[in-house]
Amino acid sequence: MIKSLKDKEIILFGESHNNPIAHWLEIETTKALYSPNLVLGAEMFEADNQHVLNDYLSSTIDAEGLDTNARLWSNYKTDYAPLLNFAKEHNVLFIATNIPRVYATKVYKGGFESLHADSLSDEERSWMAPMPIPFDPFLPRYQNILTMMGDHGTPELVKAQAIKDATMAHFILKNFSLGKQFLHFNGCYHSDYYEGILWYLQKEHQEYDYATVSTVVQNDISQLNKEFLGKADFIICIDEDVTTSY
Repeated sequence: MIKSLKDKEIILFGESHNNPIAHWLEIETTKALYSPNLVLGAEMFEADNQHVLNDYLSSTIDAEGLDTNARLWSNYKTDYAPLLNFAKEHNVLFIATNIPRVYATKVYKGGFESLHADSLSDEERSWMAPMPIPFDPFLPRYQNILTMMGDHGTPELVKAQAIKDATMAHFILKNFSLGKQFLHFNGCYHSDYYEGILWYLQKEHQEYDYATVSTVVQNDISQLNKEFLGKADFIICIDEDVTTSY
């Protein structure tokens, strides 16, 4: 996997958020791919917290200051701090790629219209993909959200997923240039089956060399379950007996 990924320009590493093996392999992949041209980014940090990340990476603030001023996930210390600290130690850019959750919630409640330019400041618009975003509600993964959520599934829920995908793609492309390599960490649903973030990336730049990684959990890891075939270029299969981080 590493041998193949070394030649890719943009890599989407899809994780199971509570799986410690996936997180361990993320930091190992980061170490293996490290070069002065590496750029890191993650769904787990929201774009309006980029300045706080920068302050931490430059040692302007310490870990306590980061915890106080950034919206960190509950499993940050065990699962994402190693990635951020690697970036800090090696002077690697680390990009907060996700839309601030308050705006994703707006879309969930009121659709894309809730992010109308007249209702947002220039600073707020800088934290998300430029509107209007391309949107195809019939993409299989978006349709699957409606199936999974049953009576709780709404068109607005799918749009909230799309604005996250579009925003992550936007910030990946904004911080990528030829000669660089961008390694991005996200929940596997955001990139499985070459949709989600990758769909938006390829809308803008079909010519870049992409790769995807996904994480699955099975009772028997001797052979990949049929339902997982085709999820990504590389599929990490983890025994379901592994203890989860939350």
